[in-house]
Amino acid sequence: MNSSLEISEDIDKKALRDILELDQKIKLFKKGEINDESFRAFRLARGIYGQRQDGVNMIRIKLPFGRVNPEQFERIADISEAYGSGNLHATTRQDIQLHYVHLSSAPQLWAKLEEKGITLREACGNTIRNLTASPYAGIDPEELFDVSPYANAVFNYFLRNPVCQNLGRKFKIAFSSSDRDSAFTFIHDLGFIPRQKEINGKLVRGFRVVLAGGLGAQPFMAHRITDFMEEDRIIPFTEACLRIFDRYGERAKRHKARLKYLIQDMGIDPFLDLVQTEWESLSVKTFPIDLNDYTASEIPERSAWSSEDPVNFQKYERWLRLNQYEQKQKGYCAVQIKLPSGNINAENARKLAKIARDHASADMRITVNQGILLKYVKPEALKSLFIALDTINLAEPGFDTLCDVTACPGTDTCNLGIASSVGLAEELEKVLTKEYGDIVFEKEIKVKISGCMNGCAHHAIASIGFHGMSMKIGQYILPAMQVLLGGGLDSSGNGAIADKIIKLPSKCIPDAVRSLLNNYQENMKDDENFNDYYNRMGKNHFYTLLKPLGELKEANQFHLMDWGNEKIYETKIGIGECAVPMMDMVGVVFEEVRETLNRAKEAINQREWVEGIYYCYTALLNTGKALLLTKEKPCNTHISVIKNFDPTFIESKEFEWDGSFHDLVFQINTNGSSSEFADTYYNIVEDFYTRAIAYRESQLQST
Repeated sequence: MNSSLEISEDIDKKALRDILELDQKIKLFKKGEINDESFRAFRLARGIYGQRQDGVNMIRIKLPFGRVNPEQFERIADISEAYGSGNLHATTRQDIQLHYVHLSSAPQLWAKLEEKGITLREACGNTIRNLTASPYAGIDPEELFDVSPYANAVFNYFLRNPVCQNLGRKFKIAFSSSDRDSAFTFIHDLGFIPRQKEINGKLVRGFRVVLAGGLGAQPFMAHRITDFMEEDRIIPFTEACLRIFDRYGERAKRHKARLKYLIQDMGIDPFLDLVQTEWESLSVKTFPIDLNDYTASEIPERSAWSSEDPVNFQKYERWLRLNQYEQKQKGYCAVQIKLPSGNINAENARKLAKIARDHASADMRITVNQGILLKYVKPEALKSLFIALDTINLAEPGFDTLCDVTACPGTDTCNLGIASSVGLAEELEKVLTKEYGDIVFEKEIKVKISGCMNGCAHHAIASIGFHGMSMKIGQYILPAMQVLLGGGLDSSGNGAIADKIIKLPSKCIPDAVRSLLNNYQENMKDDENFNDYYNRMGKNHFYTLLKPLGELKEANQFHLMDWGNEKIYETKIGIGECAVPMMDMVGVVFEEVRETLNRAKEAINQREWVEGIYYCYTALLNTGKALLLTKEKPCNTHISVIKNFDPTFIESKEFEWDGSFHDLVFQINTNGSSSEFADTYYNIVEDFYTRAIAYRESQLQST
């Protein structure tokens, strides 16, 4: 045990190993014994993300489907003060992020989180990111069944699973509770929506499955691949998809490394054919979901609350109308809490945890629009709950409405931020609340602002979306925003990607929103919603409407300062860490192989045959890649390594090995996951690696 860390004996053993390994790696990195790129890949997979500011980091806390209890919420608040800025930022992936954390504090911070069952593992990097789900799962009147146990099972199955520790790029999964698709499955790599079907006289649960959606610079709508996949098949199917993505996905060109691009190049049917073949080779063909392995929401026992009327009864009535959600369980409702740009300070977070204990179940949910949902609130508790929330400024009406603007941290802390998203969000909420009366509580219009094109705030699925840019006016560079219109969900849950309309100076965006809303109010037909109005009028109409705002003859001091900033704007874009850079140095790759083999041996010693075998497979591929790099042969995908190794090394007899590399790799698909094969495969791969090291040393000696 490391004496410099305070670690509870109750921490899960695998989590303990992670924490101690992180602590050791940080020390080696500071001594210069680990190169920057290797360490970056390692820390990102442990939730540590470089910040715009030197010397500090963002810590992303992974909360599967946004579920957090009051005790956990208090712990997060405490560590945000002890190690960071004292602010909790809720994200559109239902995580919580802490900022301004020093690298050396990360292991202790993680240990404190694990005491309450919270992980950082695989919160960033080329892994399965936080698994999201509808916050209304379990209480949705339209749901066929609660998807929470299924989301929980998928999370647990793939956490620390070797198949997703070093993918070509990140992979995102979502579960929606109903056809309204409140988890936005249509923009995910894999999305699941509940279905039921009668089979042989029995009602069977399953899911509609969508594949290969995504946002970023080039958004893609997911492909619907089946309307019904039985519940015990979703985990093996997901694993098969991950294996094919891992094998065929791009690894050199980051901007082309997501699953959506692989399927764009390969085609959906050939990809699914490969998935089916891989599925047949898995040791687990079906995986029944144990519904008892999930702790459902407990209904609070308290039955008496103050009946005192709120001082501002009009605000209370509006809050009831806009922030209350009627559950499917009779006699209970949920309450939706609006967080400004997803932010809440530590003191208020602790107070909110106590309020939740007193008025709701312990099952709090971070929502996909950066808010918080409290469940199982009795109607007679609503006045007391409103008063308590109002004392900490969390009873503002208008959750998920026009005036509830979603915004990522942007230029406040993110390396990739180009223009201020939070500052603009604050300004827009002021304008909307002051000037637009009840329309600000329109639930069909969503405004979302990202600081760059990557889309952490989901700007591409907003009715009115913006992403940060810069633009030149005369001799000056101004902060700017790309305007997008027409994205999001319709009333039936059908998704749409917004159209790019025009780029405007950031300081002109409030006027752009005014123009859009005024034009909508003046020309809408009957109860026509904004997106229907946009589709009827067409893209050119809105380009013409907004174009005059961008026709500045010269920029003045007002335009040169971004929202929320008092200094003249300058572009400052750092190295983004949404993906891990490809590491092409041969020595670095060999170092990674050695660590992977160590993990394989450890897994086999712990009788985890499947994990050990996959680590061996990964080590073998990366050994082949290292040697191909010495010949400058294509190795940007695992399949290119498999295809190019034999012609380059085996057939030419340049590398001494009895048999083909191709057949050696695919022993993973032709053998079961037994202890005998795990031991045999490990020994073969260890031998191959040893010979590869010897080959590389002889290469270096001859140069």
